[in-house]
Amino acid sequence: MGNLFKIAIRNLLRYKRRTLLTASLITVGVVFVLVFISVSGSFKNMMIGQITDSMIGHMQVHRKGYVASIENLPLNLNLKAGAIARLENILDKQPEIVAYSPRIKFGGMFSNFVETTNIRLNGIYPDKELKSVPLLTSRVIEGKKILDKGGIWIPALLAKGMKVKVGDTIVVVATNKDGSVNGKQFIVAGVLESATGPGGRDGYIHIDDAGEVLRMEGMEISEVAIRLKDFGKLNAFSKKLDGLLSKELNQQDKPIFELHTWEKLSPFYNIARMIDVMTFFVKLMLIAIVLISIMNVMIMAVYERIREIGTIAAIGTLPGKILNMFVIEGFCLGIVGAVIGNIVGIVVILMLNMLKISFNFGQQTGLILYANVNPYDLVVISVTVIIVSIIASLQPAFKASRMEPIKALRHV
Repeated sequence: MGNLFKIAIRNLLRYKRRTLLTASLITVGVVFVLVFISVSGSFKNMMIGQITDSMIGHMQVHRKGYVASIENLPLNLNLKAGAIARLENILDKQPEIVAYSPRIKFGGMFSNFVETTNIRLNGIYPDKELKSVPLLTSRVIEGKKILDKGGIWIPALLAKGMKVKVGDTIVVVATNKDGSVNGKQFIVAGVLESATGPGGRDGYIHIDDAGEVLRMEGMEISEVAIRLKDFGKLNAFSKKLDGLLSKELNQQDKPIFELHTWEKLSPFYNIARMIDVMTFFVKLMLIAIVLISIMNVMIMAVYERIREIGTIAAIGTLPGKILNMFVIEGFCLGIVGAVIGNIVGIVVILMLNMLKISFNFGQQTGLILYANVNPYDLVVISVTVIIVSIIASLQPAFKASRMEPIKALRHV
């Protein structure tokens, strides 16, 4: 086998220009795919992090049927004290959960005593909320990053449209589930940078203030946002938690809770899926480049070396060894292209990171793209290139191994 490698490498070096061109094509394909996968994957992970860590959380628990009517923020589908206690008892026992935050969500009217507009509000426990969505305070572009009772965080678009500044007094008016209307004055404690997706234009108040505005007699919540220790275990844990929650039944023996991951709560999941589909097709392009390049060079090598093949067959070289010789040539081309492509790709990615390319996403501006090189991607790309290189070499190699020595020696 060692001699076959030496012969294959020697044959590749005999046609340096063709070998260099083929290896270059493979290298360019590997670099393109590696850079695309790293950049698109980093963009996807960054946006998922922005959405889950500043608004939604990794997953949420609601009362059964709430999400189907979530646009209306129905107060009659809030979780009551008994259900909350049962839910918290389950969540407290899960080692995968690092934090969870109860919320009351409702719609109301926002007034600066001159103009009035509608607003969506989240009543939160600030300490629990910031543990569940730690990037929330990074969206506070003006004012205090701590939300106290009597204070309100409002989205930047609302602040600009209503000409409201930090420290101004405003009024929030809301209708509770019984139909009565109540209002409460708040001090604008901060202005939030608007973000893309549901919840990106919501305001925040303390949960005690929300209960006062809605005149709640007892504790009620609309949802619980959950943050996991390991985001990579999201799907596995969601199945586990969903199984536990499904066992909690009401008096009619129907499930009390429903669980949704961020994927079902955010429209960005569709964009993430599109990125995955694009990545798949880019990988197919890499396979096509490698397949065509190596098959072309191996077919040319067979036709140019027909008499040589006939000679080595005539002196007793077995067809299997002839086949192996050409397959090893394709294998070597794949190895060289993959190794050089990975090195060049990593260098290109590092250069992109040094340039600190910024981009805007929806209302979020000035985000810095930082591409990560995933060792798994390096392995997958390299293995794919090598396997495709071997497959591309099989047909020309098989043709060479089946040649009749007499006919090959007569070839001009």
